[in-house]
Amino acid sequence: MNEPLIELKGISKSFGRNKVLDNVDLTIYRGEALGVIGPSGTGKSTILRIIAGLLPPDTGEIYVQGKRRNGLIEDHADPIGIGMVFQQAALFDSLTVEENVGFLLYQNSKIPRSRIREMVNQNLEMVGLPGTGNLYPSELSGGMRKRVSFARAIMSNPDSAIQGQELLLYDEPTAGLDPIASTVIEDLIRHLQQSQGVCSTYAIVTHQDSTIRRTADRLIFLYQGRVQWQGTVSEIDSTDHPLIRQFMSGSVQGPIQVAG
Repeated sequence: MNEPLIELKGISKSFGRNKVLDNVDLTIYRGEALGVIGPSGTGKSTILRIIAGLLPPDTGEIYVQGKRRNGLIEDHADPIGIGMVFQQAALFDSLTVEENVGFLLYQNSKIPRSRIREMVNQNLEMVGLPGTGNLYPSELSGGMRKRVSFARAIMSNPDSAIQGQELLLYDEPTAGLDPIASTVIEDLIRHLQQSQGVCSTYAIVTHQDSTIRRTADRLIFLYQGRVQWQGTVSEIDSTDHPLIRQFMSGSVQGPIQVAG
C-alpha cells in the first residue's frame, strides 16, 4: 500500500442530539480508489465534507500527508489539492456552464478571462462536453450536469503552487441517473484517475451496486456512525459479515434497522 494521503483519527460529529460519526478512524492512501458505503444517514457525506475541510469535526484529528490540519480548508493553504463533486451537482442555475466551471478563478484570481475560458474548454473536453460552455444547467441532462460538476472540481489555478487536484471526493455521483448515464459517469471517474492523470486518488460515496463494483478498489462500510467493515470489492461477495450481506442483497431482514 502507498503512503497515507489523508488520515482521520477518532473523528466524531454530531448535529444536535444526532451523533453521525462516532470515533471514526479512516486512511486514504495515495493512488487508491476508496468506496464509502452503508445505509442512508450513517455519516458518509459528512466524512467527505470533513476530509474536504468544509466541515469541522467535534473531536478527533485530521492529517494531510502526515501533517495535522487545524481548522477548515479556508484557514490554511491546501497542500495537495482537494476537489469535491457534490451529490446534486450544485451548479448555479443563473450562470452558464463556462461560468460554473471557471467560477473560482473568475472570482478569486487575476488570470485573464480569455485564459480562464481556454482552461474551462479544456476541462469540458476532458469530461466529454466540448462546445457546451454557453449552455445553462437547465438545458443539460442529469448526466451532463454531473459531468459539468466534474469539470469544475478538477479546475486548478495555474498561479498556485499546487497544480491540479491530487484527491477528488465524489458524493453519490450516479444518484438519480439511468443505467447508461451511470456507466458514462463511472467510466469517467476511472478515466480521470487512470488515463488523464487528473487526480491520483479518490474517495466515492455511493449506494449503487454497479458504481461500487466499477469505481472502487477498497471499501469501508459505515453504520451507526462507525466503520463496521472494510475490505476489497471482491470480498463483498465472499464475506459472511451480516451487515454486508444484508446491504448488498437489499433485504429488510437483518441487523440493519429499517426506518418505518
